[in-house]
Amino acid sequence: MIALTVDQMQQREGQWVIPDLEGKGGRVRTVPIPAPVKVRIDVWLRAAAITEGRIFRAINKGDSMTGEGVADEKAIWRLVVDYAAQTSLGQLATHDLRRTCAKLCRKAGGDLEQIQLLLGHASIATTERYLGTELELATSVNDDMGLEL
Repeated sequence: MIALTVDQMQQREGQWVIPDLEGKGGRVRTVPIPAPVKVRIDVWLRAAAITEGRIFRAINKGDSMTGEGVADEKAIWRLVVDYAAQTSLGQLATHDLRRTCAKLCRKAGGDLEQIQLLLGHASIATTERYLGTELELATSVNDDMGLEL
């Protein structure tokens, strides 16, 4: 993501996306950008007067942009960890964010296969492990099968 450029964000079928993102194992996927995230990116781009090139830029202690981009992805991770420590989230591991994304998508009614594609998992079993899928007895999926006895 530190190499993401303004022109890489595109609209497809009315949705902002990052197309052709290469992930682990060389798998290529298109990643939708949630509308609230795109709004925040646009606010940043306007405030920083960025119209081309990399979206994420280094800021020095004087609040001025330095260079054409962030060179070290660990610098961004340190910011995320610092902000998380100031909240009820406490300590984070890198995959905590992916698991949280998967669980929030599922809770919102997201289809298991769509979550798999979003995360770029080769196997649906990996996505299921991320979700920690459990049987919900209170709202059993077989209650509304339309059986008449």
